[in-house]
Amino acid sequence: MTSPHSSRRRVFLMRHGSVTYFDESGKPFLPESVPLNEQGRAQASAAGQAFAAHDVRFDRVIVSGLPRTVETARRVLAETGQQIAIDAWPELEEIRGGRLSAIADADLRDAFTGAFEGVVSADKRFLGGESVGELMDRIHPAIARLRADPDWDTVLLVLHGGVNCAILSLALTGQRMFLGALAQTAGCINALDVGSDDADWVVRCVNYVPPAPLHGQSRSTTMEALFDQYKKSRPK
Repeated sequence: MTSPHSSRRRVFLMRHGSVTYFDESGKPFLPESVPLNEQGRAQASAAGQAFAAHDVRFDRVIVSGLPRTVETARRVLAETGQQIAIDAWPELEEIRGGRLSAIADADLRDAFTGAFEGVVSADKRFLGGESVGELMDRIHPAIARLRADPDWDTVLLVLHGGVNCAILSLALTGQRMFLGALAQTAGCINALDVGSDDADWVVRCVNYVPPAPLHGQSRSTTMEALFDQYKKSRPK
């Protein structure tokens, strides 16, 4: 007898490789245009090698369209030997921050880290910009559209830390909820299965990073590290 769950499909959800958001003095680069740095290129290639080692083949590859996701996807495909079109879905771009210079010193740490701590309220804003609720309102319909497409069995999504948290939160809770403490290290891989029912999600693997699967040197979150870099630009 065929299992009713044998029709589940596989979603490999990656965060793009590491990029450099601030210069040595803490001044920001334009986040829409930053490329992978040397570490990020190595992370993307290592992810591709992990997929290749297990003979994973993708039917679709979807990115947000920002350069760091496109470059990561290309490096993964180079390692797997697949020549497959990369689709850009702009609605899957990272949660959008506001002007850093407009954030008061007293509010700065919370502006960086508050959207990634515990269960986050929908009205919480990231760096004074987009709210978590606004992020979910564009991510959830995109994932529903992907699931409604019958023409794939295995898909690779190369996206962003906040976006991945929204997707993983949906998979884990089935609700409009944002679990901010789901770490997404640069270049990480998550594996999820989806069935035909809206609530049919199975989370197989979260935040697997081939170069450092045990996260031995990691104690700070991404946003804590970025806060430490940016505050160098603020006058003492």
